[in-house]
Amino acid sequence: MARILSIDYGKKRTGLAVTDPLQIIAGGLATVATSELFDYLKAYIAREEVERIVIGEPRQPNGQPSENLQRVRQFVNRWRKEMPQIPIEFYDERFTSVLAHQAMLDGGLRKKARQDKALVDEISATIILQDYMRSKR
Repeated sequence: MARILSIDYGKKRTGLAVTDPLQIIAGGLATVATSELFDYLKAYIAREEVERIVIGEPRQPNGQPSENLQRVRQFVNRWRKEMPQIPIEFYDERFTSVLAHQAMLDGGLRKKARQDKALVDEISATIILQDYMRSKR
């Protein structure tokens, strides 16, 4: 089996998470500058076997598209054109940032650590991946 990688796409930073090769456990991978995301993913996929990518679909709580959805769609279209061998699919990401902050609180992280937006993005990507895996079982 190969890994599944998830993306919490942001305007400036993007959080990434990945499963183990057996697709049992999801864990944070990194937070990268969004401008460097495509190259980072291509390099990662050259080192590790990735079966598919799951990208958070940004929507408002009422289900309407968020302002970031257009940027996400542009990234997905580019991915599908340049890397068609690795499928990419959308997954609802509503409330993942709230859940990430709650996980940080529950984990006992100090206020300074909870203000680390890069960590929030990585945890959000992990939550997206965990939810995706749960939905497929």
